[in-house]
Amino acid sequence: MYRRLIILSVVIVAAVCGLSGLGYHAITKWAQGLEGTRLAEFAEVAEQIRQDVKRKLDEFMQTEQQRKYTDYLYYYVPDNMASNQQQQFVALRSPLGDQWSNGLAYGYFQIEADGGIVTPYYPTRLTRMDDNRAVVDNEVQRHMLNIENNVLPSITRTSGTLRLPEQQMQQQEAAASSPAQARLNANEQALDGQMPSKGKGVLSKAYPIESLKQESQAPQVFKQQRSLVASNQAQTGPGPVPPPEMQAVPNPPPADAAQTQRAEPSQRQRAAQAPSQQVAPVQGQAVVQGPAPVTPQGQRGLPPTTPGPQTDRPPQTKDLSEMVQIRVEPFVPLVVGGAQPESSIFGGQVFLLRHVQIEDRHLLQGFQLDEHKLIAEVEESVKRFMRDGMGFDLPQTRQVNGEPNDAGEKAAYTAILDFGFGDLVLNLREIDPAWIAKRIGDLHRIYFGIIATVVAAVTLALVSLWHNMRAQVKLAQKKDDFISAVSHELRTPLTSIRMYSEMLEKNWVKSQDKVAEYYRSMRQESERLSRLVENVLDFARLQKGRKRYTFQLGNLNDCIAGVVAMMKPYAEQHGFAIQTQLEQTGETPFDKDAVTQIVVNLIDNAVKYARGAADKTILVRTRGEDGFTIIEVEDRGPGVPHRQRKKVFEQFYRYGVEPTGEGPSPAPTTGTGLGLTLVKRFAEAHGGFVEIDSARPTGAIFRVALATQLSPAS
Repeated sequence: MYRRLIILSVVIVAAVCGLSGLGYHAITKWAQGLEGTRLAEFAEVAEQIRQDVKRKLDEFMQTEQQRKYTDYLYYYVPDNMASNQQQQFVALRSPLGDQWSNGLAYGYFQIEADGGIVTPYYPTRLTRMDDNRAVVDNEVQRHMLNIENNVLPSITRTSGTLRLPEQQMQQQEAAASSPAQARLNANEQALDGQMPSKGKGVLSKAYPIESLKQESQAPQVFKQQRSLVASNQAQTGPGPVPPPEMQAVPNPPPADAAQTQRAEPSQRQRAAQAPSQQVAPVQGQAVVQGPAPVTPQGQRGLPPTTPGPQTDRPPQTKDLSEMVQIRVEPFVPLVVGGAQPESSIFGGQVFLLRHVQIEDRHLLQGFQLDEHKLIAEVEESVKRFMRDGMGFDLPQTRQVNGEPNDAGEKAAYTAILDFGFGDLVLNLREIDPAWIAKRIGDLHRIYFGIIATVVAAVTLALVSLWHNMRAQVKLAQKKDDFISAVSHELRTPLTSIRMYSEMLEKNWVKSQDKVAEYYRSMRQESERLSRLVENVLDFARLQKGRKRYTFQLGNLNDCIAGVVAMMKPYAEQHGFAIQTQLEQTGETPFDKDAVTQIVVNLIDNAVKYARGAADKTILVRTRGEDGFTIIEVEDRGPGVPHRQRKKVFEQFYRYGVEPTGEGPSPAPTTGTGLGLTLVKRFAEAHGGFVEIDSARPTGAIFRVALATQLSPAS
């Protein structure tokens, strides 16, 4: 049995250890899943930001791509003026004339095949040969000089054609010359282009924004009447030569919104002060009478004037009514240097240029990308899609502004927005970086608390199991002893009865005194056998809950006196004398059979355990005390040690059979170990109790208390 218990304990401990390991592993995986989920949220936010920025850039590029090529001129002839019946066209002010900064665009311009620059902000064409620019607004002057010094050297002009170099080479050269771009390239080397990768503990991924890819845009091909094309081409002719004292301003950066607002009044003032002779009608056409038409901005068209000297004018021999094909290519980015390329987040100035071909005439149109507004649009998208507990940082802007930048070390996710002409690093970070660790720590504490509770419960269960097992083993041993004792107790009186009956049956006893003695012995053994059987039957009834009591009012002393008279021969046979001290107790409710069993068992117990006493007197007393009737049986035997006074009432326990550890144990006695158990059960059934006290000088007093106010129960 103990072997099976050991195996069961080992299995339970192994199961608890296995479950603990699995639980800890599950928590570890849960923590990783929590980090992965949070990382997926960052990736999802980055993707939403990419899509929103791409949408904005797509809308902007679509608007600019669909813009008419004539909008880049200071004056232009609208399409509805193209008619063979008209003798002269009316030129209108460009809708971009008052839009120095328009969305992400800054400073529109057109580059002719000969290197001349046309803008919607100044009525004449500017070339490198111009020496007098006093009439040019300072803002326009800086922008034109920036184009001359940085954009024109990057453009190839051969045989009247214009060609942009490979943009990828330009970007690589710009990256090589820019510390910011070099750092971005180092970051991109840690990317696989598809899945996020970790570098220095921060997960990063490239997010391409393909709004500027030529394959994603379609060129525009359309036709216009040659007369209209020739009229618009006439607007790009050379104007007055700037004075030689005009000085160049070296490569200024793009103006911000405040500068733009300050520049606009001067532009409007120039438009108002521009002489009417600056608008040249097409030669051979009549002047259109009536009020000038209204432009989209609300400005009226300037009145037609006499023609002036023109260049690149179409030959007079061509039919002005025939159609001319015009091809407008998509915008491509061009990254060029400047006086301070490190002041740009992209390592240089970004220009967006498109190629326009009108028959054999080639020109470039474009504008400078306003990176400050681009950053503002990116920040607006980031703030829109940012979730709870998230923050962001644009380290390139901090570096350009000269601010300390330590956000990269704290970034939880790095999104690299690839615009095609440069990268913008977006660091997404946790506002409270320790919240995941706190949740995991709380979960660990809960887990270890549960494990501690489980271990404690399993330990208590195993201890209880071991205790119960030991109790069951002892109980089994007691049952075995009980069976052995009952067998012995039954065999002894039966043997005596059989022996006496045979002797009497065969008439071997001749003396009448002996015959009477044998009959008396047979009766005593029969009574002893009857008591033994009655104890076993009563215990069986108690165990099964079938014991029934009959409580009746009566004189308890009469019942006890009868029991003493019945037990006197048995006591005298073993050399004991029974004395009684019965005080008047009055009428009390009691079960006669149960009280009889109580007194019989107590007297029989005294006879068994006091056989070696010098004084073989057994004293039986009764008295009333505090609502109880007290029955005491006192002997002069060795007494009962304190540690044994509770155990002697346990079932199948026989004092003297097991060592007590308190002095010499009494000699083993006969019995079944049920007598005192029944005494306790019967006393409790009467609403009382049983206890053991020491007698003087030696001996034990068994005290049984029966309640006097107990209602009779059947």
